[in-house]
Parts: sequence; C-alpha cells; structure tokens
Amino acid sequence: MPRHNHVEEKVKDFKGTIIRLFKSLEEWRYLLIIASILAMIAAILSTIAPNKLSDVTNVISDGIKPNTENIQLISENIYKNTIVNYQLKKKVTIDYNNKDSIKQIITEFNNLSIEEKESILTPISIKNKIISVSDQIKFIELTSSIDETMVTEEYIIKLEKMPKSIKKLVEPKLNIKELHKRSLILAIIYLLNSLFGYIEGLIMAYVGIGYSKRLRKEISIKINKLPLRYFDSHEVGDVLSRVTNDVDTIGINMSDNITSLITNITLFLGSIIMMFVTNWIMALTAIASSILGFIFSFFLLKRSQKYFIQRQKELGKLNGHIEEIYSGHNVVKAYNGEEQARKEFDNINEKLYNCNRKSQFLSGIMQPIMSFVGNFGYVAVCVVGALLVMNHKTSFGTIVAFMIYIRLFTNPLTRIAQAMTTMQSIAAAGERVFELMDEKEMTDESNLKEKIEKKDAKGNIEFKNVKFGYDESRTIIKDFSAKVNKGEKIAIVGPTGAGKTTMVNLLMKFYDINSGDILIDGKTIKELKRENIHDLFVMVLQDTWLFEGTIRDNLKFNKKDITDEEIWKICKIVGVDHFIKTLPGGLDSMVGDNDSISSGQKQLLTITRGMIEDAPFLILDEATSNVDTRTEELVQKAMDKLMEGKTSFIIAHRLSTIKNADLILVMNEGNIIEQGTHQELLKKKGFYADLYNSQFQK
Repeated sequence: MPRHNHVEEKVKDFKGTIIRLFKSLEEWRYLLIIASILAMIAAILSTIAPNKLSDVTNVISDGIKPNTENIQLISENIYKNTIVNYQLKKKVTIDYNNKDSIKQIITEFNNLSIEEKESILTPISIKNKIISVSDQIKFIELTSSIDETMVTEEYIIKLEKMPKSIKKLVEPKLNIKELHKRSLILAIIYLLNSLFGYIEGLIMAYVGIGYSKRLRKEISIKINKLPLRYFDSHEVGDVLSRVTNDVDTIGINMSDNITSLITNITLFLGSIIMMFVTNWIMALTAIASSILGFIFSFFLLKRSQKYFIQRQKELGKLNGHIEEIYSGHNVVKAYNGEEQARKEFDNINEKLYNCNRKSQFLSGIMQPIMSFVGNFGYVAVCVVGALLVMNHKTSFGTIVAFMIYIRLFTNPLTRIAQAMTTMQSIAAAGERVFELMDEKEMTDESNLKEKIEKKDAKGNIEFKNVKFGYDESRTIIKDFSAKVNKGEKIAIVGPTGAGKTTMVNLLMKFYDINSGDILIDGKTIKELKRENIHDLFVMVLQDTWLFEGTIRDNLKFNKKDITDEEIWKICKIVGVDHFIKTLPGGLDSMVGDNDSISSGQKQLLTITRGMIEDAPFLILDEATSNVDTRTEELVQKAMDKLMEGKTSFIIAHRLSTIKNADLILVMNEGNIIEQGTHQELLKKKGFYADLYNSQFQK
C-alpha cells in the first residue's frame, strides 16, 4: 500500500483546513479546554520553578559562607568602642571624617601593652552576646590589616582563630527551617508540573484516539454511500491511504501539537517575563546571545531547504527508474538495454548523491550550532552574572536560575517551528480526508417503499430505451431495449468498450441511468432500494475475491443460516469438494486473496459462494477469462449448475462459452445491433458471425 509523504504535499487551504479540523473536534471541546489549561499551568510552573530554585540555592550558599552582616556589625561596634575609649583615656581629639587619623589611633592602640589595652576597653553586647575585652583585643589583632566586610580566603583562615564569642556570631550557619520551606515549595511546583503534564497527556491521547476512531467510522459510513463512479476514478491504494495514513497523521499529530503549541508559547513568553523579573541585565544578555544563534540557524535552514526539495524529486526519479527496470527486467535483457539503463541510473544516482551531500551537510551542522547557541548563552550568563555578584548586584542563585531559563527560552522556539511543520502535514492529510468526506453521495433512498422479496421474485427483466453516459459529453449506452424472461440465459457480447459491463452496472444500480427505465418483475429500479436489488442478484466476476479467513467463512459470506452439511452438498454439486478435502483443515483451512491457490480454484469457490446465496438472478462477467482451457471446462460445468432455474446474464469474450444461451445480445457502441441464438446469428453472417469466426482465424 503506498504511503504518502504529506510534508511534501502542498496545502491548498491551510487556514481553512485547520479551522475545519478544530471545528470537527467540537465533541471534545471541554476536554481540550481542560487539557489546554493544564498545559498552560504546567508551562507557567516550569517558568516559576527556576526562580524558586534560585531561592533554595541562595539559602544554601548563605549557609556555607560567613555571616557578612554580623561581621560588619561586630567590626563597627568593636572599632567604635576602641576609638571612643581611647579618646577618653588618652584625652585626644579625633576627626572621624579623616580615615588616616582613625588608622593612626588603631596603630597606636595595637602598640600598647596588654594591660594598657585592657584598661582602655570595656565589654560590649552584640545581638545578646557579650564580647569581652580580651576577645575584642584578639579581634583587632586579627582584622586590622584586612577589609572586615569582605569574605576572602585570608579572612576564612583568620575566622578559625577568632574567639568563640565572635566565632558563633560570624561562622557559617545553614538555615535548615528556611531551606525546608523553600525546598518544599520547589518540590510541590515540580510535582504539580508533572501531574498536570501527565493528566494533559492522558486527555490528549484519549482525544487523539477517539478522534481517529470517529474519523474512520465516518469514512466507513461515507464509503458505503459513495457511488461506484468514485472508485472507478480513484486508485484503491489512494483510498486506503486516506483511511489509514491520513487519519493516523491527523489523530496522532494534531492531539500532540495542540498542547505542544500552547505549552511552548507559554514557556517562551513566561521565560522572558521571569527573566526580566529576576534580573533585567542578565535577561538581555540571555536573549541577545540566543537570538544571534537563531538568526544564523534560520539562514542555514533557508539555504538547505532547496536541497531537501531537490533530493525528494531525485529520489522519486530513482525509485521510478528502479521500478521500471526491474519490473521490465526481461524486456531490458531481451533488447540489450542494460548499458543504457545503467547509465541513466548512474546519472540520477549522482544527482541524488550531490543533493544528499549538500542537504545533509547543512542540516548536520544545525545541531552543533544549536548546541553552541545554548553553550554560548550559558557562558554569557555566567560571565555577566559573576560580574554582577562581585558588585553585589545579584546572587549566585540567580545565575543558576538563568542557566535553566536559557534552556526554557531556546527550546520552545525549536519546538514551535517543528509543530508548525507538523501542522502542514496535518493540513495536507486533513484536506485529503475532507475531500473524501465531501464527495457526492448516492441519492438517498429512504423514501422508497417498493420491495421484491427474494422468494417471490419471478425473474423477468426489461430494458426500456436506456440511455447512459459517465459524463455529459459522452453517451455510452445510446438507446438500449431488451426483454428477458424467467430462467433464460442471456449472453451479452461485443468488442471492448461496447457497453457490456456498463449494462450490468446499470442493472445493479451501481450507476443511475440518464433516461429510460429498467424493470425487474414489472417494477422500476428507480423505486427499488439498492440493497433490495443486490439481494436479488448473484455476481461472479472476472476478478475473483477471497478475504482472509476460513473457506467456510468465504463460502457463506453474509449468509449465516446455513449448515456445514448444506455447504458440502453445494460444494459437491460445483465439484470443489475434492479440493477442499485435500486441504489440512477442510472448511477450516485459512485462505486469502493471494497466490496460495490457483485462479481456477478461486473461481470455483466464488461460484460455490454464489450458489449458496441462491438468488433468482445471476450475472457472470468474464468468469472464465483468467483460466486455462481444461479448468474452463470445470468452471463452465459449475456455472451451468449455478444457472439452473435462474435468469442469467453472461458477459463473455470467448464466444464458444455462450453457444447454449437462450438469447445473445450483440452490442456495439452502446446499442444492440443483433440478437438471437448462436445458430441464428451465424446464419445472418453479420457482426456476430465475423466476431465469432475471428477467434479461429490464424
């Protein structure tokens, strides 16, 4: 079954198709609203989480470094106490605005003896802690040569030698209570984010599966309402692809992309807002570094796009060439065309190689570039963040938060671009499905009341001045009239395109006649439902059809009230019983529409199926054209038994098979030009006689 590359298809009406797809999801609108809200909340929580992680990081970083606030407080109080008492004891005047004067006082104080220092200083209280005179002296000795407000490596070494009363106030102390509080908030945010994301995923999976199921159901109902005209003008593979590939493309990708777009747009906007809320300088740094990378990436993407398109074209040419050469391998061999075929293959292969090389090279460097963009953003944030930390403009936790914000900012842009590309595929698939759903249906027959019961059917058919054409510009059946009585065998012969099969299609009401009428037992088919007409006919066609299943299921197709004994009896009449008995499972043997059994055996099975159906009218359309002469005799005998007591229409090219027909209708260009028995038509030496004798000319 051919698969369609929807990404390559051009969408005729992208906007209109997407709007129609969303409207067709009306049944799940409340679930979609809930899923969208959950996706948005989850995205918002994702943007809030880094900010809360920053708080946790700050609590931890504050807990592993000395208390600079207390250091400053202790330093100010001890030095103030020292200077004030020194001034009082020594009776000197100090200019507090002159740093050199203060530094000189401290130097003079340090040169005094211990006894003199103790006589000058007095105990002080800092945060309910008494700092003794000796502890103050020790502090001044350790800190007078360094900046007391800076936590340097030298200060940390000095801190170990500090008196216990001071050490308790300035040593690192982790705020466990605050850490628990911040960590709990962060854990709840991540838990809710995962929970909402999980529920949203379940909802969208349910919507996607349900939507696919409904589409297939609607298509199944639609297919049964489509006229035969549609299937005559569309390939089977194309119809199957619409039901399978296109529906899967819509159902799976659409449910994923709806919330993906919402999530990523929210993440993108939310991360920008949170970055500016956290620190506007670092926000500008992160955005600027990322945008430069994206501009370069989009430039490369634009350059590589033409090579991807060309690659698909060349790949199509190569596949077509290979299919032609290998399907016609015998012809190529017979005409010594191997060299020409090889040169053409090499030429297409070389073009494909060049397109692949260029497209893969340009697309291959996309990932490293995006990785570089992310890493460059990290470096820029770290450098700017470090400078801000040194100048007390921000905290270490803010840098950690921005490392995550960069990822939240860059990833959504890529995913939004991917989602929009996928939406093109969805729109292409949607157009194909909607084209099928919008096809004109067969006329509604709910108002028709006439009915012919199978058991009451007499078997008479009359064609009255029937005219028909597949389109208005060309009439195939121009003026066809004929009467067929119960139990007669009517053969319809004529050259290809004469209208033989068309007559059968009109009789089965596969097509509606343009004018005239067809009567079954005196009742016009215009007043009979198609199901009623089909129930009155058995068809044995040129192309045999067996579905995957047991022989029993194939034989009693759509006819449940029949026993195995009755099936075996009919099989014996047809002459297919011996073949069935040779199979390992008998009636339970599995068969299908494949080459495991011969064409003749398939035809005998379809004739058996028709005999089991036991309808009053029979149509045989080239039923022996695909079998050999010996098998034809077997099939012919089986068909003779099938036709007993039935009004039969036989379409045949092999005129030798219709010699015993009660009436032969000779058709040419949509009209009956001759009619009669085989012998009567031969005596006329007209069109039929020429057609019959041409089969024996050498």
